Amino acid sequence: MTIKVVKTDGDVEGRNSQSWAYSQQVKKHFFHPENLVEDAALFDESKYNGASVVGSPACGDMMKMWIKVENDRIVDCKWQTFGCASAIASTSMLSVMATENGGMKVEGALALKPQDILDRLGGLPPRKVHCSVLGDKALRKALNEYFRRSEQYDRIVVSGSIMIDPHTRITDSDIEAAVLEGADTFDKLQKKLKVGIGNKEAAAKAEALMKKYIEKYYD
Repeated sequence: MTIKVVKTDGDVEGRNSQSWAYSQQVKKHFFHPENLVEDAALFDESKYNGASVVGSPACGDMMKMWIKVENDRIVDCKWQTFGCASAIASTSMLSVMATENGGMKVEGALALKPQDILDRLGGLPPRKVHCSVLGDKALRKALNEYFRRSEQYDRIVVSGSIMIDPHTRITDSDIEAAVLEGADTFDKLQKKLKVGIGNKEAAAKAEALMKKYIEKYYD
């Protein structure tokens, strides 16, 4: 899947209302985004130990993010997005905040709020504030993936989901996301999430959910 930045001129200029005015920082990060993956074919994902996909092109913005964590700091953060100027600028700023000064500590990144991004951008129009949430969600999900890959299951942040595997802290939302990202067999699901290994009950629940989501989205 290739996710490209889509710039819409009408989303930056041409609004008569002051409420649609963009700060210089927003314009800077929209027209010259930082840490953007411009050519997916030349990008080496294997150098990163955390990744995520959030959003959906069907309902608007979509984002893919990669992070590299060393000594519990985010030393690199790359991203691609299909979205508006506000989503692009917010994620660009987020990537700068996550990697500046030697890299943000993981605990600090988990505590990061959309308002922190807005403050650095000098604000967003009221109708576009929700766009700052997308990068925040992508970063948290990438950090959870890093915890999963490094088997730090106790650090995985779970919110608003049904727990399927308490050991690996896999939820129904994780399984749904994995199916949308191509896990169409239980082997693929287990390889991606390590769900249900040594736990037959969790494995059965995960497989049933996987089939449910496959039927929902593809049949």
